[in-house]
Amino acid sequence: MSVAGESSFDIVSKINHQEVDNALNQAAKEIGTRFDFRGVGASITWSGKEAVEIKANSEERANAVLDVFKEKLIKRSVSLKVLDAGEPKLSGKDYRLHVGLKEGISQDEARKISKIIRDEGPKGVRAQIQGDELRVSSKKKDELQDVQGLLKGKDLDIALQFVNYR
Repeated sequence: MSVAGESSFDIVSKINHQEVDNALNQAAKEIGTRFDFRGVGASITWSGKEAVEIKANSEERANAVLDVFKEKLIKRSVSLKVLDAGEPKLSGKDYRLHVGLKEGISQDEARKISKIIRDEGPKGVRAQIQGDELRVSSKKKDELQDVQGLLKGKDLDIALQFVNYR
């Protein structure tokens, strides 16, 4: 509950699933038409809701498919920090590469972000962990913008978005 005259925003880590799906479809189309992927059994498909599976006949081709997918994600403004890619593993005759999608802020990440705000942010700013997101509040809107700038400058392992600005 926010006190009168106090501003706040939430820090979340969400994935735009529609954009990821579009990127995957574009990557699949490109892999189907590029001559360097002909005859190597290269494919990229959804594996459940939160993961992508890449198949190819060699480790290099599997990684090349991943690079095409990353390229498409960047073009669609999806942070590559949402990807949790493993190493290509031999499965039968094919190499399979499992790529998980990370969404939400873990308790450890939330504590780390909260500590950064406490230690380096303006004095009047408070951060509260609420499930898989953080609520940042302050009496001054300028301080909230300073916190956003501070966090954008940090090299965190997750993609952050700032929402519900009030």
